[in-house]
Order: sequence, then C-alpha cells, then structure tokens
Amino acid sequence: MRNELKSLIAASVVFACGDNGGRDDGGASATLTPPTSSPTTVTATEPGTASETAGPTSETPTMGTGSDSNATTQSPTDPTEGVTGTSVTASGGPKFDLGITPDGGMACSGGGGGEPDFSYIWIANSGQGTMSKINTVNLVEEGRYIVRPDSAGNPSRTSVNLSGDVVIANRSGGLTKVYAQAERCADTNGMPGIQTAVDANYLPWGVEECVAWYTPMSYISQRPVAWTQGNFNKATCQWENQKIWTSGNNDDFVNADNQLDVLLVNGDTGAIEATVNVVGVNPDYYGIYGAAVDGNGNFWGSQLGVGQLVFIDRQSLQVKMWPMAMSGYGMTVDSKGYVWTCSGSGAARFDPMTETWQTVVVSGGGGCMEDGAGTLYMSGNPNVIIAVDTETMVQKDVLNVPSYVHGISIDFYGYVWGVTLSEPYAYRVHPIMKTVDTFTGLTAPYTYSDMTGFALSNAGSPSG
Repeated sequence: MRNELKSLIAASVVFACGDNGGRDDGGASATLTPPTSSPTTVTATEPGTASETAGPTSETPTMGTGSDSNATTQSPTDPTEGVTGTSVTASGGPKFDLGITPDGGMACSGGGGGEPDFSYIWIANSGQGTMSKINTVNLVEEGRYIVRPDSAGNPSRTSVNLSGDVVIANRSGGLTKVYAQAERCADTNGMPGIQTAVDANYLPWGVEECVAWYTPMSYISQRPVAWTQGNFNKATCQWENQKIWTSGNNDDFVNADNQLDVLLVNGDTGAIEATVNVVGVNPDYYGIYGAAVDGNGNFWGSQLGVGQLVFIDRQSLQVKMWPMAMSGYGMTVDSKGYVWTCSGSGAARFDPMTETWQTVVVSGGGGCMEDGAGTLYMSGNPNVIIAVDTETMVQKDVLNVPSYVHGISIDFYGYVWGVTLSEPYAYRVHPIMKTVDTFTGLTAPYTYSDMTGFALSNAGSPSG
C-alpha cells in the first residue's frame, strides 16, 4: 500500500484547458513563473452580515476573478530571490533555487500549459457560517460563501479537488461544494448572468450561484472531508469520477452505541453513493475527527485522543483499524504513503506496509502537511510552525509566526500557510527565507485540513 516517492501529478498547478480550468495529469516538467514582490499585510473588505445581504445589491456581482481594491500591496516574494543551493532532487516538492517553481505537470493532451489560472486557499469562517476564497499569490479575498441554508452549520474542514473546486463539512451536519471559477457556475436564481461574491461581502443563500450543491446530513458531529483524485480524461482535459469521503456521528457521551458512518459522496451531484458503518471505534461525541486519502483514493481517518486509525478501501469498502500511537488532532497522508497524526504531543507516522508507528515528541498544536520533499510542517506552540524530517523523525527547523496557528497548509508555490484559531489572520510563510505575509479579515477561522488541494496532489494518483 505504500506509495514510493512520486512526482506530483497534474494537480500541482492549474492550466487553462478548454473551459475546465482544472489541473492536468502529466509529469513534473511544466513550470511556473513565480510571484515577484511581497505584501506584508492584506486586509479583506468588511464582510457583510446576513441582514446586510438579505437581498441583491444595486451592483450585483457577476462573473469574474474579483476585485483587488482591498489589497494594500502587490504580489508575493519570489521564493528564489537570494536563495541558493537548496534544490530538492527528489521529485514532488517545491524547488526554490531554480528561478521557477516546477511543481506542476505537462499540459493535457491537445494543448494547454502556461501560467496557472488560479491558486486559492479556502478557509472556514466558523463563527459566521461562511467560507473564504483567498488568492495565494496576491492575498486578495475573491469570494465568501454561506455554506448551509440556515448559516448555522459551524463549518470547519475544507478539501480541494484536482479541478480546484472545494467541498466543506459543517460540524453540525451537511456538506457543500463551491466552484472555484464563475464560468463553471450555473444560472439558477432567475437573474440575468451569474451572481457570485467577489470579495468578503457574501450573497444570500439562493442568490449565490457558485454553490454547486448542498447535501443535508443529520449528524451531531460531522468533521472530516476529503476528495478522491478521480480519473483524468486527456481527451476532454477534465477530471472525472471525483468522489468525497466524509464521516458523521450521532453518539454522545451518554448514549454511545460505538458506531459511526463513513460516507462516499458523488462529487458532481452531492448524492450519497455508499455508507460504511464503522463498528469498534472508541465511542465519543466526535467520531472520526480528521481524514485524508492516499494515492489510490482510499480513506484514512483518525480520532481525537488516542483512538483508532481507520482505513476504508476505495473499491471494496472493507474496513481495517489500528490503535493510534499518539493523540490525533490534525492528520495527513504524505508523498510516500505514510499516514500522519499530529497534536499537542507531537506527530506519529504510520507505515501501512509494516502496520507500525513511529513518533516524534515536539510541542505541537493542530494541523500538519508534508511538502512532497520530506518535510512535515505542523502547528506548534507557542507561535511557531515546526518542521519535522519525515525520514529521520527529528525536528529540523522552526518558522516563527505572529500568533498561534491551528491549521497548516501548503500552496502550489511552496509557501507554508498557518491559519489562526478564532483570530482573523492567516499567515503565508516562505519556508527558507522565513518571511511572513499576513492576511486579515477572517471571522473566527477554524480550518486545518487540505485547504489548497496540495495534499491531495502530493499523495499521488491511482495507477489504474
């Protein structure tokens, strides 16, 4: 089951290809022209409230990439500037000394290639019931979306697929997909054109047309969400058969029946295609807390505390479980197929081949993600991002940030992102130069899953 170090699949960058706007499926030879200058702080426009956006405004947002009027500075630092001798020879990770960041793939059959169309990080504003779409290059918020009809879903985990679209789980139940690009959105509200948010001022539910679908689910705790890769069609230059894993639980601390559900959802329609009842996990309110997929789209889920690591085969839906070696909070699957759980105690690495754990004790926090080149970045205390060598299992670096970050993600230019817990900030950190850029304007953020799609890309793609 272990995936030996793979080159990044086409998800690494987004190429124009017809009207799909997705990521192609070639090797790691395509290149990007990196950003050239650096903001220090970008502030979102004042978000609208539900009452302020109860109806269409006089200037209805239409199709487009959003206004950059709320940006106070320009685009981010060239990650190659002033950095030498840091080439990563193994395929799969960002390379900061080449004048380019070749973490992308060849154009799909029939053309494509060139500059990426978009690169976003998607962050849940849990206290507002919304989700923000932030451009990772210029730090501009290009959309904000209500993610449950009643705005009371308490959203948290986001997951981005290889087409660039996002799905978000509501902790109080329900799953929502949002399109990344307005040209994919459908005219559903009866008004001419496409109405969609272009900044922090979100539109009412039913007016916003880039919400692809919403699937209600009756769970007291629904946290994990993770896309599968799907299959890339070279003839159409599109990803197809993309599915979503999620999990829900209706146990509570008093009336626990020691059972929870893992669901496989159709990524195009939101229809539930399979429900797996997982029996034998430690009963608690949260059920499965974190989730990710491996290179074959199999489900891996972890529990909060020292519970069970749960595996579900994508094809057969068979379940396997192992006791966790360390408390789990954040979790990820790396480029070699190792499964990681991360928490305040440190990080634990599970090898699916040998079914064994190794641990590293560091002053951790919440989420974690690997960069594709042997470094796991994880939330740390007090105000740091900790870098751990994924082979030697030792801490090798620390990135300082202005305040505690709970969520960790990596974008397709190789920057490490930290998302605060409840404070309005997200930090973009250059992992070599250690410069920090700040986005402010979030509303009680709470996300520490695959916010950019890099982790899904990093895990690889099915071989058949």
